[in-house]
Amino acid sequence: MANQDSVPLYEKHRYKHPHKRVTDSLLLILLLLLLGYRVISVNNYSYPWFVAFVCESWFTISWFFTLSTQWNPAQIKTYPERLLQRSVQELPPVDLFVTTADPVLEPPIITVNTVLSLLALDYPTHKLACYVSDDGCSPHTFFALQEASKFAKFWVPFCKKYDVQVRAPFRYFSDKSEVSTSNNTPQFKQERLQMKDMYDDLSRKIELDASQKPNPTRQDFAVFSNTHTTNHPSIIKVIWENKGLEDELPHLIYISREKRPKHSHHFKAGAMNVLTRVSGLITNAPFMLNVDCDMIVNNPKIVHHALCILLDPEGQKEVAFAQFPQQFHATLKDDPFGNQMAILIKYLAAGLAGLQGPFYGGTNCFHRRKVIYGLSPDNVKKAKVSGKSISEEELKQKFGASKEMMKSAACALEGRTYSPNDINIANAIEVANDVSGYGYEYGTGWGKQVGWIYGSLTEDVLTGLTIHGKGWRSELCTPEPLGFTGFAPGGGPTSMAQQKRWATGLLDIFLSKHCPIIATLFHKLTLRQCIAYMWILNWGVRPVFEVSYACLLAYCIITNSNFLPRDRGICIPVAFLVIYKIYTASEYLAEGLSIRAWWNNQRMSRITPMNAGFCAFVIVLLKRLRISETVFDITKKDLPPTNDVGDDEDVGRYTFDESLVFLPGTTILLLQLTAIIIKLLGLQPLVSVEGKNGCGIGEIFCAVYLIICYWPFLRGLFETGKYGIPFSTICKSAILICLFLNLCKIIISS
Repeated sequence: MANQDSVPLYEKHRYKHPHKRVTDSLLLILLLLLLGYRVISVNNYSYPWFVAFVCESWFTISWFFTLSTQWNPAQIKTYPERLLQRSVQELPPVDLFVTTADPVLEPPIITVNTVLSLLALDYPTHKLACYVSDDGCSPHTFFALQEASKFAKFWVPFCKKYDVQVRAPFRYFSDKSEVSTSNNTPQFKQERLQMKDMYDDLSRKIELDASQKPNPTRQDFAVFSNTHTTNHPSIIKVIWENKGLEDELPHLIYISREKRPKHSHHFKAGAMNVLTRVSGLITNAPFMLNVDCDMIVNNPKIVHHALCILLDPEGQKEVAFAQFPQQFHATLKDDPFGNQMAILIKYLAAGLAGLQGPFYGGTNCFHRRKVIYGLSPDNVKKAKVSGKSISEEELKQKFGASKEMMKSAACALEGRTYSPNDINIANAIEVANDVSGYGYEYGTGWGKQVGWIYGSLTEDVLTGLTIHGKGWRSELCTPEPLGFTGFAPGGGPTSMAQQKRWATGLLDIFLSKHCPIIATLFHKLTLRQCIAYMWILNWGVRPVFEVSYACLLAYCIITNSNFLPRDRGICIPVAFLVIYKIYTASEYLAEGLSIRAWWNNQRMSRITPMNAGFCAFVIVLLKRLRISETVFDITKKDLPPTNDVGDDEDVGRYTFDESLVFLPGTTILLLQLTAIIIKLLGLQPLVSVEGKNGCGIGEIFCAVYLIICYWPFLRGLFETGKYGIPFSTICKSAILICLFLNLCKIIISS
């Protein structure tokens, strides 16, 4: 019989998409031909021609990033049955992190369902510890977790007894397919009905508590008196302690780190570092799973699948983290907001898996603690050769002055694991309060050398980039069924706020010392992985060129000039457009998605960058000029009442608010309409301003296409309430259009 430690626990299968490679390459060739045509067409040189050349150059570079990232797809196959051949004693402990920040935008019942799905994992409960970070310092969230722990004493045994697949109660009780015919016994029906009644009672208690003011006279809630979201001491509460028994619940610990006004708290990255320190003092598990409060467990064996990668003989040497993809349930029909990322996950995520590994996505990720503590593959090799451990002075410099923190960090870096006898939660809480204070990190390596890295709103991408830069790999874990499912944001404001935050953080990384180009030149980020990172960072750069291209359309129509070829050269952009549209539509049809879903994503691929992305560019520009600072916008999360939402048309309608994020799109739409009206009324100059050929059918077609893409905005001009664009936004857009028209008039008259 083969040695268990030498048996591979997972395999990577590489495959090819020959038709996709050919099509991607053909599109790249067409883009290069268009650039070449612009260079050799000396007679057509003009201001619009130059702007088009610059924009199209970046679009070509962007397409190369995409092509390179998708070129070598791979898929991971895990073998949890091989892992289960090991005894329970051999399975490592795992710390589970859940983050929430606002009880209004992230209702406690959502966090409760995520926590319950984690507590019910198919893994020895005495080897699990669940830490909930509440950055909103909300007594309602704490109360909800207390009540959830009482319900969990019945819910967890029920799930394991009947092998329930989805262990978030709201999903289980709303999904009829979860009632398996194999469990269709009178006893099961009775117990299920009891569980449903208990969950309904839990939901009512949480909802009632959220509608009331906290009562500081209650013993457990006195600590929340006189606290504010941005001004309060550290609060660490042990809601449930596992006494080392496998049939009990895992540890459940509530944490709200200290916050003080005028002190930077580094958003989610700061919260994650506090979770890491506090968990290090209490359980110090070698592996950590972090999930957002709305990402419920969809497969109770996710720990086994992830550990197959992280405990594999090769994986232990090379793999830093195992990332599960973000996928969604209760999705809107035909993806009206273009944020379900079905095609993106299928092709781009698989492509990343064939390189140095997927990006860290901020949730659904199993980390190796010693890697988060700054260890690199070279450090591991040197330690094995020399046998030396990290010095006390270096521990203090990186991890802070707490002796207990230094001791736990040394254990993690040396690969030593706490036994149940080593864990004394009561003694650890006092020290944990110290390391969760806002001033503990000053003068240490937290956020710079160890932990989640500071400096970007997208702390996940930055942290993953830093890890890859040290030479580690990552793996994409895609078991059947899916590991996690979450809630795709709905409505215009929520979706745009999320996209703006992502684009802001990514552009910050691109312009910082953490740029992947630097990591490739001076560290150990591979060239192909660098290109892949440039693909995602392009989300923050490309909107500038897209907005410029859209404005160029209107400029050419208004001034009776052109930027598209007028001779046979027009065949190049026409061929590109036709091939690209057919190609992308075929991808959606191959996945069983509708043409309408394809069109919604095509439409939103124009709307989102020009609105959220361009606003992000302005925000970063103002930050670089030291005019303002970036703000972390929490994505609003709503609990869907049922399964996949059906044909309710209003659910998928685009909504607006007075945020400036809708100003660029409204301006672009009105600008195209103004240009078309000027063309129809014959108000263009008789001779083009550049003295060349005038505006042609190509520019008109592109402007009309853009108007069609902006149909939700066009409709919003005539709607009221949340479905209508606010009058203040329309007025601001009108002012900007007047300035643009005045600029065109100056150019024409000069």
